[in-house]
Amino acid sequence: MVWIRNLIVVLLWAGLAALTRPITGRFGWAVFSFGLGTLLVWHIWQLSRVTRWTNDLQRPPPPSAGSWDEALARIYRHLRNQERQLAMLEGNVQGFFAAAQALPDGLVTLDKEFHIDWCNRIARQHLGLRLPADRGQNLLNLVRAPEFVDYARQEDWPAPRLVRSPGGGDRLLMVQLISYNKHQRMLLTRDVTQIERLETTRRDFVANVSHELRTPLTVLSGFLETLRDMPTEALSDEQREQYMKLMLDQAQRMQAIVADLLTLSTLESSPTTDPQPVNMPALIETALSQARALSGGRHEIVGEIDEGLDILGTGTEIASAISNLLINAVRYTPEGGHITVRWRRDADGDARYSVKDTGIGIASHHLPRLTERFYRVDRSRSRESGGTGLGLAITKHIAMRHDAELEIASELGQGSTFALHFPDSRVA
Repeated sequence: MVWIRNLIVVLLWAGLAALTRPITGRFGWAVFSFGLGTLLVWHIWQLSRVTRWTNDLQRPPPPSAGSWDEALARIYRHLRNQERQLAMLEGNVQGFFAAAQALPDGLVTLDKEFHIDWCNRIARQHLGLRLPADRGQNLLNLVRAPEFVDYARQEDWPAPRLVRSPGGGDRLLMVQLISYNKHQRMLLTRDVTQIERLETTRRDFVANVSHELRTPLTVLSGFLETLRDMPTEALSDEQREQYMKLMLDQAQRMQAIVADLLTLSTLESSPTTDPQPVNMPALIETALSQARALSGGRHEIVGEIDEGLDILGTGTEIASAISNLLINAVRYTPEGGHITVRWRRDADGDARYSVKDTGIGIASHHLPRLTERFYRVDRSRSRESGGTGLGLAITKHIAMRHDAELEIASELGQGSTFALHFPDSRVA
């Protein structure tokens, strides 16, 4: 113990003074006083060293500090422990901020009055915030969307809310406020634009399928009820045959819609197969024969085909795509029109299959939506021509599965050109 060592030193000086007193007389107490003074001066010197050390606690304490050694060692160990704990806490805080920055969702920390403390990168994109310029600003002054302000001013927030992003664009956000600690709040934002689009597409698809099937079902059930309720002798053989033909047409129409839906579903869900050489000239000649049969001589159909040009892909899918484009041209080209089919390589080495017609043409505002399922420029004309509204959607998916692009160019009243552009890597 430090006090025991100091007591021993004092007792030694006292013993030395007592031993020298018979010899030196009254100077014995002087010897004792000198010893105490020396001890005091030594302690003061050591204290000054300790004081200088406290100006820079990052350095190790002074060595051989006498009575201060044990105290300094404990203080130094405590400081090192504190430094390690602070370093660990700082690492945890930095890890938290790094994790918050890596979140796919936006995160904003707020005080009770909605003043911004911190936000991650995604939140800056979603809400148009800027740090450090917006730190301390009231979030409700920066995000002025009425639906968000109404949501934030509620007493509690049991469910998230959908709001339009104030950060620009056509982004839709799902936001949720959460209270934590006593006087702090957290805002979470999630971009649900794509989810909402998919949901809208799903709803439109269900509505379109229902609409497309309702008409033939209505016709079919109407004729069946007529045949059931009318006496047999009331219908002539000609009427009965006519009714049967109409019912068969509507049943075949429903069958075609279902078949195209199954084809589209297969294209979307099944993996692509290993590409094999596809004899394109033979497939195009088959499609031309089908188109001429459908036309019945009402159109002039010409083929310009490179007989030595094949591609790598899936033959059944390619056949479906080239046939869809050619049959569409026949259906939407008035009698006496011209249809030109070309299959050749471009100057850059790519392969291009194109179908050009002199048909009714398509207005420019319709072009971006032509490949949507059941999208029709003229619904009544499409049904009269026998189309299901899925041909171009199927063709687009086939093109994507073959690294190709579906190109559409049209001018109202001047005709259209539909083309499949295959990259050089697909040329066999």
